[in-house]
Amino acid sequence: MKTTLAVLSLLAISAAATAAALDAPRLTITSPEALTMKEDLGQENAKWKFVTGQWVRRASGGRQVLAQTAETQPWAVAILEDRKFEDIDVTVRFRPISGKEDASGGIIFRARDGRNYLLARANALENNFRLYTMRDGQRRMIASATVTEPKLGEWHSIRVVAKGTKVQAYLDDALLLDHEDRTFTGGYIGLWTKADSVTEFADLVIAGTPAK
Repeated sequence: MKTTLAVLSLLAISAAATAAALDAPRLTITSPEALTMKEDLGQENAKWKFVTGQWVRRASGGRQVLAQTAETQPWAVAILEDRKFEDIDVTVRFRPISGKEDASGGIIFRARDGRNYLLARANALENNFRLYTMRDGQRRMIASATVTEPKLGEWHSIRVVAKGTKVQAYLDDALLLDHEDRTFTGGYIGLWTKADSVTEFADLVIAGTPAK
């Protein structure tokens, strides 16, 4: 009974969060100090730090992509240790290939390192799209929306816009999460999967104000 009530409560919170996000003014990065980076994930870049997981560049659909291919508990993390950003607008395309426990892809942002960051993730095995904080390797969900599961074997997109304490997250161009969080104010961008997910990533685009 308690489990049922908890699930119903979570669904109600998720529905309310989605409705609020749909009505929220869209965040934009307008600072004259903002810069844009387009990262070709199929090309070698020594500034990527593959913290956990097995990340490989491979051919997919006539192009090179970055794929996470090994079962990793609890999650696989890659951090682009190039520039730290404060306000950011970041987008990546991901294709969940397989996974029985999990088939996810996510954007890490405002990362201090591989154990401290914010995360927006989608999962082809679950009907939710979520924001998390990760502090000292401990994950906590801070916002969730109910969605149709991203289809396995198809390309999808995740976009995160973080401006000050406000965070908005999009799945396949739909704004679904609008949340306020003060955990981290700036940091690196990265990519994320969980458990036995095999996931491909491409077309990482970052626009934002470099951290001072």
